[in-house]
Amino acid sequence: MTGGRFPDRFLWGTATAAHQVEGGNHANDWWAWEQVPGHIKNNDRSDPACQHYERYISDFDLLRSLHQNAHRLSLEWSRIEPAPGKFSSTALAHYRDVLQALGDRGMEPFVTLHHFTNPTWIANAGGWDAPGTAEYFARFAERVTDALGDLARYWITINEPTVIAYQGYVRGEWPPGRRDLGAAVRVLATLLRGHWLAYERIKRRRPELQVGLAHHLRVFDPARWFAPQDRVVAAAFGRVFNETILRSLRQGRLVFPLTRAGKRSGPRHSQDFIGVNYYTRELVKFNHRYGAELFGERMLPAEARRSDLKWELYPDGLYRTLLSLRRERRPIFITENGIADAQDTMRPEFLLTHVGAMLRAIESGAPVRGYFHWTCFDNFEWAEGYSAKFGLIACDPLTQERRPRPSARLYAQICLTNQVPASVEPPPAPPRSVEPAGPADLR
Repeated sequence: MTGGRFPDRFLWGTATAAHQVEGGNHANDWWAWEQVPGHIKNNDRSDPACQHYERYISDFDLLRSLHQNAHRLSLEWSRIEPAPGKFSSTALAHYRDVLQALGDRGMEPFVTLHHFTNPTWIANAGGWDAPGTAEYFARFAERVTDALGDLARYWITINEPTVIAYQGYVRGEWPPGRRDLGAAVRVLATLLRGHWLAYERIKRRRPELQVGLAHHLRVFDPARWFAPQDRVVAAAFGRVFNETILRSLRQGRLVFPLTRAGKRSGPRHSQDFIGVNYYTRELVKFNHRYGAELFGERMLPAEARRSDLKWELYPDGLYRTLLSLRRERRPIFITENGIADAQDTMRPEFLLTHVGAMLRAIESGAPVRGYFHWTCFDNFEWAEGYSAKFGLIACDPLTQERRPRPSARLYAQICLTNQVPASVEPPPAPPRSVEPAGPADLR
């Protein structure tokens, strides 16, 4: 089929995170984490990554040649503030050059202030489990706004706060490697306070800037629709992972279960837009042995098409997510959406079906303004190291060769024409049978 056109001035780009692409970030908690054997698959390390810190100009030229008109990136906090209150003029000048390079190429920058990494001095002081981190982060946001606020209109305070708490404090597979539900609740509360404070500081300095969060939103469906207990645990997963942050922001105060960390509050309006990171859905089956996971065992349809990370390809989940967000009454940007696919055999279908789902949502009233594919270059994918290939463009960390995949050309066509091209046939409907998915991370 052929698809309709997207709204005029729609933003098309790719998303990156500084630690995953820059190389040379040795002053944060992730670099320390990488030095311990077994923490990262194949014992990979984030240096050299894509050497983007040095290669950003040629990288942006390549992305612009593929007709992208926007780019999401993050600023590495540990470069800018390597010690408490000590801000690096060299690092700020570098990021000023980076943002200027995007502007010179007609690419709209989306700037993320915190994308998973903390300076070592923050980590040593307790990370996000220390209440004072919220104020430190707000100070950092204020300083960056003063230095760079004239070069970017859109700012994301924190990327995926729920994932930070879940991976680092429930699963214990990311820094600081703890398994403590109470700490996870406190961390989420501090992250929200950090966002509220940063939003107020940024808007005080530059009211015209558009500020939001990037939310990881994942669809949770009951594995057995006929089973009330499955419906209950699926709803609980959706409430905790998706709704807790959104509701707290909507009401300007912490909601349950975050109220266990206190009665903190913030401005009722602290998102000028909604950032959506969507990758997949999971089926949830009641299992009393999974107490730490809300008594829900996560499953996959037995014959589902799945990525190299065993995540289901489920474009309808993006459509459903975007329709549910109409209640927020804010512009929406897809700030991440992509697939781990080393052979590039599934990514074209993934692109067409997910971009098509986004268009259907827009036609149904979802105010989506842009789409950032995760990601442009294969990079350091956190605990997966270099094994997970999310890039439209292959990047060899040894040779640093950039090689656009066929899916990069397909995405370039979408960016150029502002519409969905002729698509492949959609995959068959998922079967009723399911199999255990195993404890999958939430990125």
